[in-house]
Amino acid sequence: MTNPDEHVDVLIIGAGLSGVGAAYHLQAAFPERTYTILEARDTIGGTWDLFRYPGVRSDSDMNTLGYRFRPWTQAKAIADGPSILRYIRDTATEAGIDRHIRFGHRVVRAEWSSADARWTVEAVHDGETVRLSARFLYACSGYYRYDAGHTPHFPGVERFRGTVVHPQHWPDDLDHTGKDVVVIGSGATAVTLVPAMAERAARVTMLQRSPTYIIALPSEDAIAGALRRLLGDRRAYPITRWKNVVVSSLFYRLSRRRPRVVRSIIRRATARLLPPGYDVDTHFKPRYQPWDQRLCVAPDGDLFAAIRDGRASVVTDRIEEFTETGLRLASGTELAADIVVTATGLRLQALGGVRLTVDGRDVALPETMAYKGMMLSGVPNLAFTIGYTNASWTLKADLVSEYVVRLLRHMDAHGYDRCVPANDDPAVAERPLLDFQAGYVLRAIDEFPKAGSRPPWRLGMSYAHDLLKLRHGRVDDGTLRFSSRSAARETVPMTDTNTDGTTP
Repeated sequence: MTNPDEHVDVLIIGAGLSGVGAAYHLQAAFPERTYTILEARDTIGGTWDLFRYPGVRSDSDMNTLGYRFRPWTQAKAIADGPSILRYIRDTATEAGIDRHIRFGHRVVRAEWSSADARWTVEAVHDGETVRLSARFLYACSGYYRYDAGHTPHFPGVERFRGTVVHPQHWPDDLDHTGKDVVVIGSGATAVTLVPAMAERAARVTMLQRSPTYIIALPSEDAIAGALRRLLGDRRAYPITRWKNVVVSSLFYRLSRRRPRVVRSIIRRATARLLPPGYDVDTHFKPRYQPWDQRLCVAPDGDLFAAIRDGRASVVTDRIEEFTETGLRLASGTELAADIVVTATGLRLQALGGVRLTVDGRDVALPETMAYKGMMLSGVPNLAFTIGYTNASWTLKADLVSEYVVRLLRHMDAHGYDRCVPANDDPAVAERPLLDFQAGYVLRAIDEFPKAGSRPPWRLGMSYAHDLLKLRHGRVDDGTLRFSSRSAARETVPMTDTNTDGTTP
C-alpha cells in the first residue's frame, strides 16, 4: 500500500449502536488519544437507520439494549425503530462522537505491518480510495450484509403482477392501504410486519413453512416505571437492567434444561391469546426446542390481537409457485396478493466484508479462532463486536468496549505496541462461532472464524460470566501475547480515567 493520508490511535469501523458505544468508552477513558469512525452509509444508526419497514422495532427490551452509560428513559421498553435511532444519534451528538465520523467511507481492506506496528486501512469514498493508519482496529460493523438480504428463488415470481419487496429494502412510496398482503416468513421481521401492516391493509397473511416460538410481552415495563418515579432515571436504570438480565438468563437456562416445560408454558400462553378452537399445533408449535433459535416477541400480543380481530391470518404451507395474482401453495391453496413481502432472512458477513492482511499474507477467517469472542488468533491489534443471540446485543458490546479499554491501558503501561491471541493448545477443538440453528446463521457460518471447545476460545452466551471475565479477568492471561518493536522505547501512557461511573 502507499503511505496513508492520516494516522489515528484507534480506527472504528461502523457508526451504528456498537460503534457509537465503542467511541464513547474510548474517548471517556483516553481523552488525549485520537480516533476516527469510518461509516459506509451516509448517516448514524446502522441497523436502526437501514430498516424502514412498517412497525420496525427491537425484540429486546431497551433497558438492556440501551447503553450502560446512558439510561433509557422512555416508557416503552420494547421500542420502535425511530425511537432507538434517535437514542443512538442523541448519544453521538451529546458526546461529540459525531464529529469523529467519516460518512460514505466503505472499508474494503486492512493491512497489518509488524515492522510499523500499525494497520493501514483502505476505504472507498465517492469512488476514490482513502487510506488511514491506526494503532488499533476496532470492527463494529455487525455480522450481516447491508446491501442485500436473503431471498430464495420462487418459481414464477416474474409472472406476478403485484409488488414484491424485501424488508431490508423497503420503498418509501409503498402504500399498502386496502391491499391484500402476504408476508413470507415467521421470524422477528414477519412477526413485526404482520400486525403493523394489518392496521391499514385489507388483509395480511403470514405464510410460513414451519412455526416459530412467539411470546407476548408488555411493551412497557411496569417495574421500571415505578423505579424511575421512585429513584429517578439514573438510579433506576441499573436496577432495571440487572432485573431484566436475571429474568432473561433464568428463562434461557430453563429453556435449555427443561425444554418440554418451557414448550408447554409457551403453548398454553399462546392458546389463551388466540380465538377458541384455533389450530395452535399447526401454526404455533415449532419442531425445534426453545432457544435453538431466537424467540420472537409480540409486544402486548399485537400479532395475536390481529388474528383474533380477523385482520391477519397464519398459513403453514410451502410455496409451489407465484401466479399472476398471488401464490399457489403445495396443498393446492391459492393466496391472492397485491403485495408480497419476502421476510426470508438476512445474509451474514464477517467483519463487514473487510479483507485482512497480516505482514503481506491474507487472513482466511475460517482458519482463525475467536479469542473471547472478540479477537482473532494470529491477527494483532484487532477487536470486533458480536453480541449475544440469547440477550440484547448491547450487553456484550459494552463489555467488549470495556475490555478494549483495559487492553490498551495494559499495553501502554508495559510499553507494548502489539498484542495477538495465540492458539497453541492442541486440546482445543473447533466449534462454530455461533452455535445457533437459525437459517441465516447456518447458511454462512462456514465463512466465519471458529470458536473453540474451551475458554478463552469458547464464545459464551452468559452476560454475568462475561462481565467477570471481560471487566475483571486478567488481561495478560498467557494466551494473549504482547510484544514491542523496541523494549526501550518511550511510551506515552493513556490517561487512566474511568469510562463512566455507572454500574451494569
